[in-house]
Amino acid sequence: MRTCTLLAIATIASLIISSCSPQHSNIVVAEYGKDKITLGEFENAYLKNAGSIEVAQKDSISKYRNFLDLYVNFKMKLRDAYVRGFDSDPALNAELKDYKEKIGISYLLEKKIVDPGIRKLYEQRKYELRVSHIMIRPDSSDDKAKELAYAIIDSLKQGKSWDEMANKYSADNYSKSSGGDIYWITAGTIIPSFEEAAYETKVGEVNPNPVKTQYGWHVIKVTDKRERIPEIRVSHILASFKTDSAKIDTAAALKKIEDIKKQLDNGADFAELAKKYSDDPSSKTNNGDLGFFARRTMVKEFDEAAFNLKQGEVSDIVKTRFGFHLIKLTDMKPYPSFEEDKENLRKIFKRTRYDNAYTAYVDSLKDKYNFKVNNNIISFIANIGDSSKVGPDIWNKPWRQQVKDSVIYSYSNKKVTVDTLLSHLENMPEYKNNLVTEKLLNTIAGKDGANALLAEEASNLDKTDPEFASLMEDYKNGIYIFKLQDDEVWSKIKIDSTGLQNYYLQNKEKFKWPDRVKYQEIYSRKDSLINSYYARLNKGESFDSLVSKYTEHTGAMGKANAGVSQLVDLSNLAAQTANNLDIGNYSKPFKNEGGWSIVRVIDKEPARLKTFEEAKAEVSGMYQENESKRLEAEYLTSLKSMYKPEIDYNKLEEAFKSN
Repeated sequence: MRTCTLLAIATIASLIISSCSPQHSNIVVAEYGKDKITLGEFENAYLKNAGSIEVAQKDSISKYRNFLDLYVNFKMKLRDAYVRGFDSDPALNAELKDYKEKIGISYLLEKKIVDPGIRKLYEQRKYELRVSHIMIRPDSSDDKAKELAYAIIDSLKQGKSWDEMANKYSADNYSKSSGGDIYWITAGTIIPSFEEAAYETKVGEVNPNPVKTQYGWHVIKVTDKRERIPEIRVSHILASFKTDSAKIDTAAALKKIEDIKKQLDNGADFAELAKKYSDDPSSKTNNGDLGFFARRTMVKEFDEAAFNLKQGEVSDIVKTRFGFHLIKLTDMKPYPSFEEDKENLRKIFKRTRYDNAYTAYVDSLKDKYNFKVNNNIISFIANIGDSSKVGPDIWNKPWRQQVKDSVIYSYSNKKVTVDTLLSHLENMPEYKNNLVTEKLLNTIAGKDGANALLAEEASNLDKTDPEFASLMEDYKNGIYIFKLQDDEVWSKIKIDSTGLQNYYLQNKEKFKWPDRVKYQEIYSRKDSLINSYYARLNKGESFDSLVSKYTEHTGAMGKANAGVSQLVDLSNLAAQTANNLDIGNYSKPFKNEGGWSIVRVIDKEPARLKTFEEAKAEVSGMYQENESKRLEAEYLTSLKSMYKPEIDYNKLEEAFKSN
């Protein structure tokens, strides 16, 4: 009984302790003034620097401590920024607004169009479809072609034969005789509207709606679907139809391939047979290997046979226009992960689907923000008929005075005037000198309106999208910190000659020249030439003359004192070689920089301290760096004095350990 009571008490106590102890993310790791930093906030900030949870979990407590110190300093600076009223600063707010619009539009396009587009493409490309179609070409009337396409679909629903309808009505002469079969397709490889419709159609069914492309109207049927193999690797043995005399002899080719097949069936090695018998000169030396290739790379008969093989399997005899083949599947590439294929998917999407997706997204924004174009104003301008062209002169046109304040399009209770659109038009060089027509005005209003709608949507992103809100918060913090650094550090650094000279005198040992040498160099890429120059030097010819005429270093040919260097440190082979010679002497030829060199010493100077003038640039840089550190330290000291930060490093033991 006593045991049960104690157990009950212990259980209640543990519940009380558990309910009173803060959740993992709410554990306070630091305080400054009235503000706190929780473990959750610390982890989020640390992750942005670490890049991934895996990296963060492996980092040491020492790294956590160092980061927390920096983060506390960062948070105190931000608090100071608000105390100073940065959030009400017109210039900073204007910069934030401009950034939000620019980055917001890019973010929208990425998140609303590209990201979902490439993920959909990735899922679709896991499979390949075998597709047939009946194409109706709108020779006289697009409406009639569309009507015929729907009529064909109705006839198919009523039981008409697909093959008969394809043969009778399809304008695709390459596929109509084979039931409209266009073979296997993969998303991202053909016309987007066609493949989208195909991927929406079940195997064995006809899409209920015809699809329009630049070639006409298509009735689409999917006949098969299977998991896609991105690429396969095969070897083959070819028995060509052509004889040595270039005549066609299919019987001899068939006899040859059948004999090879028998040898394979009896256990002969495929690679050896390919090397010995194949009529494909480009692959036989590689044991018949054709490397990796994707679907539809080879002729249809070869492609179909190869992609139906299992790894290590050899095909039956396959006939193509080149001859008879035996094909062996030697390897296949697995479907990649999304991350592995992401950049490739992006390229495919941008090339094939982006424009349609962009238009669809903008159309959705037109509905959302009640976008309207003033067609009356556009017609009025277009009907003036004064041959106006896009350019500076457009501002002087009489019609512009009449309509400059008229609304040309509106959205979300905002109105855009003709003059505003014309000013935007000046930033569209692709339309310069185009006639101002109704079509052009509609195009420009549509394009400008699309940009306005995207900007409108982006202006609210920080209220609806947490990720974007975080991005904007980071940028805002960045410009606040930048301004603080400018106010407290950079703008306070005063550089004057007296200060620099005093700094130089106090630190002159830091500014030294190493051992240096001044030399001339004859350089040639050919050892035969460099040896001939050396022989001429030994016969008394002037080094100045030879270096001026023959050295091959860029910029040295033909100059009076070519190859004469200023005093340089011994950082390269030529200078090192010269340093081992007496002044006035020259070296033997030696290998140097992909060629050959001969050097002659002009002067030497041992290591010494630099004069103030020689070290001025270094002194200035070092002085500014030290002043920056001093002023930064003073600023942080003042913040610590104000906010009195307290840090509990022990709590960092719990970092990245929650579930």
